[in-house]
Amino acid sequence: MRVLVTGGAGYVGSVSVEALVAAGHDVVVLDDLSKGHRDALPPGVRLVMGSYGDPAVVARLLADTPVDAVLHCAARSLVGESIADPALYYRENVVGGVAFLEALRSAGVRRLVFSSTAAVYGTPASVPIREDAALAPINPYGETKRTFEGALRWYAAAYGLRSISLRYFNVAGASARNGEVHTPETHLIPNVLAAAEGRAALTVFGIDYPTPDGTCIRDYLHVEDLARAHLLALEATAPDDPRTAATTQVGPAGGEGTGAAAVAINLGNGGGFSVREVLAAAEAVVGRPIPSTSGERRAGDPPALVADAARAGEILGWRAQHGDIVEIVRSAWEWRLAHPDGYRG
Repeated sequence: MRVLVTGGAGYVGSVSVEALVAAGHDVVVLDDLSKGHRDALPPGVRLVMGSYGDPAVVARLLADTPVDAVLHCAARSLVGESIADPALYYRENVVGGVAFLEALRSAGVRRLVFSSTAAVYGTPASVPIREDAALAPINPYGETKRTFEGALRWYAAAYGLRSISLRYFNVAGASARNGEVHTPETHLIPNVLAAAEGRAALTVFGIDYPTPDGTCIRDYLHVEDLARAHLLALEATAPDDPRTAATTQVGPAGGEGTGAAAVAINLGNGGGFSVREVLAAAEAVVGRPIPSTSGERRAGDPPALVADAARAGEILGWRAQHGDIVEIVRSAWEWRLAHPDGYRG
């Protein structure tokens, strides 16, 4: 199939593009390169410069290159930035997202996989988190992702858009070709490795949580496992696939529906790792102690966030293949050693 990948030059998007190309699919990438890197794309993959929220750009792209399905990875995704500037997040993730859906609808594209987030759950009542847990985001980033998921449900009922939203926490690691380069960098593993290189100081925020070692526990998902889930989810949006068919034919106004469904699926390792465990894994990988200091808890940081990924196995036949935190960290470290200047070298 021919797949349009928004944000395909970014960290998650580029590794997903790798997986799609390796599976024999034709890929076109839409990216404004505000966060992505042209060099992250495999040779032969077409890059269209522009924003998914610009209807004219998307309309021209789809007129020139009709596509069968869309992998939507592009979005604003920094929690702190979303709190400081919620208008930016609503404008790009919601207003731009709906404009993108309208452009797809006009072009007759009815298959979409949304790279969502487990931030839609907020602070859960219990862990591991199931898909039927209450959606109660605690920041504008999570709220805008939840809002877009809601739009997908109604576009399924009214317009026949088959979609799967994949919810996950922390993506980490690297493929042989692509790794994680963000400015600013807010993720734990690249910040730990930057401290190992002497490029940045590392602070452990909170050492008195009700966890075995006092630090927060989080679910870490290898980026190649996420890419494989994206591929499997795209296949499940095929027009005759029962996994994205509506269980009832009732539409939003009570009339006959379209037969399409919007499905939400969690991804995760089925367990979690504390900040201290990640730090210890990194020290084992680099072969030396990594200096760190202890700081106060950050507001809004729950003690543990772990996803229940059973539905991913049931619907997609997916399970994490890279469950060892040392393996995840090692892949990120090896990529950094091979690319000391990121995508600039």
